[in-house]
Amino acid sequence: MKTANSKWLYLLILSLIWGSSFILIKKSLLGLTPYQLGALRTIITGVFLFAVGYNSLKGIAKNQWKWIVISGFLGSFFPAFLFAIAETEIDSAVASILNSLVPLNTILLGFAVFRIASTKRQILGVIIGFVGTSILILKGAELNPEQNYLFAGYVIVSTLMYAANVNIIKRYLQYVKPLSIATGNYVAIIIPAIIILWFSNFFNVETYQNPDFKMAVVYVVILSFFGTALAKVLFNTLVQISTPVFASSVTYLMPIVALGWGILDGESFSWTQALGTLIILVGVYLSHKRKQ
Repeated sequence: MKTANSKWLYLLILSLIWGSSFILIKKSLLGLTPYQLGALRTIITGVFLFAVGYNSLKGIAKNQWKWIVISGFLGSFFPAFLFAIAETEIDSAVASILNSLVPLNTILLGFAVFRIASTKRQILGVIIGFVGTSILILKGAELNPEQNYLFAGYVIVSTLMYAANVNIIKRYLQYVKPLSIATGNYVAIIIPAIIILWFSNFFNVETYQNPDFKMAVVYVVILSFFGTALAKVLFNTLVQISTPVFASSVTYLMPIVALGWGILDGESFSWTQALGTLIILVGVYLSHKRKQ
């Protein structure tokens, strides 16, 4: 499949997977604390990746491990906890909408820190997409006035980390196999996750007595395999065959999927939000960098 077509396919698949991750986090929190969820998600994902990608670690050079470790903490470890904490106060759909700040931050950090240039067309696409995201946020706040939007700060911090991570992959890990990057990330972060899980009271009897505990673990397993392990490999591939901005534009499509799950779960949706969704799609299209 031609690269021009394959990157759109990767974008669509990732949007479906990651867009569904927010509702899985919401359901997992019914039986787990945010710290238990973040740690368990990291550990299970690490087990999946080690099982299939252990041999791929040989493809990582010694001087690349520094960036692999940084990428692991910024792109996987901290966001796993921050999103879980955020969704204790704000809806899953709102969290996914706020996550759309990633492309804007990718451009800003890419230019300011990593010296990765973006075209005027890409910048216009990000701005238009951000306008659509703002409409979704404002309407969501109107429909859900009881939500504590201070917790949205956890998501915003995560978007900065994601933006830094995507630029690191493009700048320093461009020629490392996507599976090697993903597996190497979890070599670095699985031990801290185990320590956090141990001190999170996960192994206490009271945790297992929660009637939602078993289903919460099932949701975390699904989230870990599809939303983290598989998606990490797909995303790393997408970054390498496209641009950081185009890859991060997956965050513009994710809210559409998340809102769909939200409707099925009883969350509100209005025609104004539908307009915001359409504007977001226009932004995604424009952020695609055509060959010169």
